[in-house]
Amino acid sequence: MPEWPHEYIVRRDCPQDLFEMLVRHIREHGYHGSFYERPITYFDEDNLVYWTMGAPLAETTIINRCLKKDSYEQRLKDGALPATAPSYR
Repeated sequence: MPEWPHEYIVRRDCPQDLFEMLVRHIREHGYHGSFYERPITYFDEDNLVYWTMGAPLAETTIINRCLKKDSYEQRLKDGALPATAPSYR
């Protein structure tokens, strides 16, 4: 997604207990926001924004992160959103 620079952690590539702890932390201590029309729970730490796509814990396979300046909320505030929302399959 070149319009949305970010990194991600894949569940299969890390210890399961740590992955699930981070997902729960994001969801329990984060804040509600959105990505265009999609509701998302975000968590900010050290100028980074973390989120998942909201699937149940057992089905969550990716944890995303980006720099705060590249987040949806910051880009919306700055008037710097791409012209079209990305499509999800």
